[in-house]
Amino acid sequence: MSEGHAPCPRCRRVRCCILAAPALLLAYLLLWPVDADPLAWRPPTPPAVFRTPDSDLSDIQLIASGAGPEDVAIDAHGRLYAGLLDGRLMRFDHDGSSAELFADTGGRPLGLDFDNDGNLIVADAIKGLLCIDPAGAITVLATEHGGVPFRFTDDVDVAPGGMIYFTDASWKRGLHEYPIDFIEQRGYGRLLRYDPAAQKTELLLAKLNFANGVAVSPDESFVLVVETARYCIHRVWLSGPRAGESEIFIDNLPGFPDGVSCNGDDLFWVAIVSPRSPVMDFAHPRPWLKRAMLRLPRTLWPGPKHDAHVIGLDLDGRIVTTLRDPTGERFSLITSVEEHDGLLYLGSLTRPAFARIGRPDR
Repeated sequence: MSEGHAPCPRCRRVRCCILAAPALLLAYLLLWPVDADPLAWRPPTPPAVFRTPDSDLSDIQLIASGAGPEDVAIDAHGRLYAGLLDGRLMRFDHDGSSAELFADTGGRPLGLDFDNDGNLIVADAIKGLLCIDPAGAITVLATEHGGVPFRFTDDVDVAPGGMIYFTDASWKRGLHEYPIDFIEQRGYGRLLRYDPAAQKTELLLAKLNFANGVAVSPDESFVLVVETARYCIHRVWLSGPRAGESEIFIDNLPGFPDGVSCNGDDLFWVAIVSPRSPVMDFAHPRPWLKRAMLRLPRTLWPGPKHDAHVIGLDLDGRIVTTLRDPTGERFSLITSVEEHDGLLYLGSLTRPAFARIGRPDR
């Protein structure tokens, strides 16, 4: 009877490495330090059926602008303005057929709105709250509040009376770290108000999970602020017996709400930048799983889905109209909606164009 051959030392080492690899990977995913402390949060169950769209978003006009026209603003002459990923603010004629450089912030312009003097007020994620006069000269209005710098100045709305309402999406995470803010759920976002006359900034609402879009009601009795990472919108009362109080305006949205704007009359438009992520909803109540996710390469984290979705809310937070193209083939990742002269202007997180479409009948 022949004797079996003992495995060579090299084979034994290879076998040990193969057997040890899963244990090492598991130890890395569970124990490796991360610069975040995720909080357990149980998302509401998504609505089984959401409102059937009243209009299709697949047939819209695209206006070439450059990458990432997050928001669109329209001046008193009907000209269009959009801020791009590289810091430029471009100005277009009313039909988008010609473009010129209006200003360059050197940062990342996001939310845009005009004040009563024709100045463009800009929420720049890197540079803070800015004012750009009609000639393109830039003035910095605010970069911090209470000694805490803005890390992600996000959206802005100028009230009819001149007060400027804006958001700092996160005082901890900057422009390129925002996915960590979504995963962590620690409430680093803020809603603020800037008084141009007093040149002072006031905190209105804190502990928001990615404070995003902001819009003032037509009578200035309240302001809305989007809490993107919690699928909801808050209302903060500015006047009346409940002044200073806040409440949920609408909750359990079917996706991540981004920009919100008022048409000046009876409607708030909300951009749903992407549908909710089942993976993230499953992970949120399990901090250990979110820590493991943070240890993975960022390319493996759940990302936005290319979808086009806009909803219209009345002044009481009821959904009264929707527009959607779930394929997102024509236009997607919508970050803002602005109504002007019967048209809706749509910004996008990454697309090289903004878009417009006729307002649907209700």
